[in-house]
Amino acid sequence: MKLDSIGTYVCKQVKAVGAKITYMALLLYYAYRRKDTPSWAKRIIVGSIAYFLSPIDAIPDLTPFIGFTDDWSVLAFGLVAIACYIDDEVRQLARDKTRQWIGSSDESDFDEVDEML
Repeated sequence: MKLDSIGTYVCKQVKAVGAKITYMALLLYYAYRRKDTPSWAKRIIVGSIAYFLSPIDAIPDLTPFIGFTDDWSVLAFGLVAIACYIDDEVRQLARDKTRQWIGSSDESDFDEVDEML
């Protein structure tokens, strides 16, 4: 499945969650696509993204500010676990796609996530 053909539902969710969480999910996605990312790291990535996109978790996410804390935590764990497979190319692809989906975003949003790695 191409990233551009995810669908309307996910695009609406992207705008709802904001730049940081979107950037985190896209970092995982583009790290997954790297040929040198090992299978154990890809399993962590799939689990993290699946949890983030899971409709079972949609009702708690309706709570402003608190609802996405668990999603943020799972994505952060996934990123830290596979940080050595996130290179400059992955970062740039994720930044570009986040800007495309959300519009202009503050660089500090990206920098805060990158500092975590």
